[in-house]
Amino acid sequence: MPPSKPARADTGPQSAVPLSAIAEAIARLRFGAVVLTVHDGRLVQMDVTERQRFS
Repeated sequence: MPPSKPARADTGPQSAVPLSAIAEAIARLRFGAVVLTVHDGRLVQMDVTERQRFS
């Protein structure tokens, strides 16, 4: 197995868009999950699953 790449944090202007989208999804969500898909150290997809609770 080849050695894994060291983790890197992108801090350029492109990284601000996904971070704000993630923060917005979390802020709107009352019950559910936010799942991030990463390929080769880069965010490629965000899935938001909302649950509705009935008492």
